[in-house]
This record gives sequence, structure tokens and C-alpha cells, in this order.
Amino acid sequence: MNDQSLPDVSPTSLADLVEESRVMDTGIRPLWHGMPRVSGPAYAVTCAPGDNLMMHAAIYRAEPGSVIVVDSGGSPLAVAGGNVCAVAQKRGIAAFVVDGNIRDLQEARELGFPVFARGVFPKPGGKKHVLPSGEAVVGGVRVRTGDLVVADEEGIVVLDAAESGRLLDAAARRENGESGQSLTEWEAAHRAKIEAGLAAGGDSGGLPA
Repeated sequence: MNDQSLPDVSPTSLADLVEESRVMDTGIRPLWHGMPRVSGPAYAVTCAPGDNLMMHAAIYRAEPGSVIVVDSGGSPLAVAGGNVCAVAQKRGIAAFVVDGNIRDLQEARELGFPVFARGVFPKPGGKKHVLPSGEAVVGGVRVRTGDLVVADEEGIVVLDAAESGRLLDAAARRENGESGQSLTEWEAAHRAKIEAGLAAGGDSGGLPA
């Protein structure tokens, strides 16, 4: 589900280039094993507590390739289930990233539809409350529609729309450089860095040969 127009880079590489505030907390995780890496522009939604109307509207409003990013309002009630995942997949949505819960996990897994969330809860919310879309705080990160989301089993990084191209290119260059580096070369550079850090901190003992 990676946007083929974007460099395929890991959240790990991107996290090295951004502030911690752009990395979602570890409570939001892949809900089924073997979930592929996903990347795409965010469609940001905030739901009223116990209500999922705006999430369900988003599967029709978001452009194909979007990652729907949802603040559930702090409620344990599920904001989406199997049919919502199926319709989203049919419409070309890349993934859900939910600060909250979904239900019908088996159906999402069988569809192969990527869902990152806090967990699973069998009871859904209602559909009554309209809230503005376009911005949400999800996993501690302020996400705006159009920001770039990159997510896999290593974590979820959100790049500001204006900075995403530059950061993706920098991460791709870094990964390409590391792929041509042997472990011996990496260890030598790493050892020198650690020794310099120890010396700067007043440790004169160094590292054993």
C-alpha cells in the first residue's frame, strides 16, 4: 500500500531526521501480523467521544491513496469495522491510523487492509456529531490533511506537507548509503563515535580493543 510515487523509506530513517513530536506514541500499532509499510497523504479526522460519523464520512471524502488519520475522542467504542474497511479499500484508501479502537479485526486481516490503532473493541459508536475535519491530534502528533504519513511495524512518522519531499529524499539517500556499507565499516564508524562521546563526557578509559 506504499504510494509508488514516493521513495520507499522506513519510519526509522525518517525518525532520525525529525523531532520526536512527529513520531506517534507506541500505543498505536499494526493490528495484524505482517502488515505492509504504508505511506500516503493524511486525511485528518476528529470524532466526538463515542461517535464515529466523521470517520465514516472520511472513507467517501478522502482521495484514493490517502491514509485516514483519526482521533476517536478518547472513547473505547470502535470507530470502524469490517465493512468500513472493505469500502475504504474498494475506494483506494491506503490505511487507517486510529487513536482509538476498531472492531471486526479478522475481517480487516482477511482483506489485507492496513489498520494501525490502539486495539479492538466489539461495540461501535454512534453517528450523530459533525465536527470540522482537516486537523487532528493522533498519538500525540498534530496531523493536518495533506501531511505525509509513513507507517509500518517500526512506528508511525508524520511529515509536514511542506517538508515531506526534502525529508523523503534525505532518508532515501541515507538508506542507499547504508546499504552499501559493510558491518565492519559500520562498526568502525560507530566505535569512533562512541569513543568520542565517552571522551567528551570525561571518560578516559576508552573501549577495549
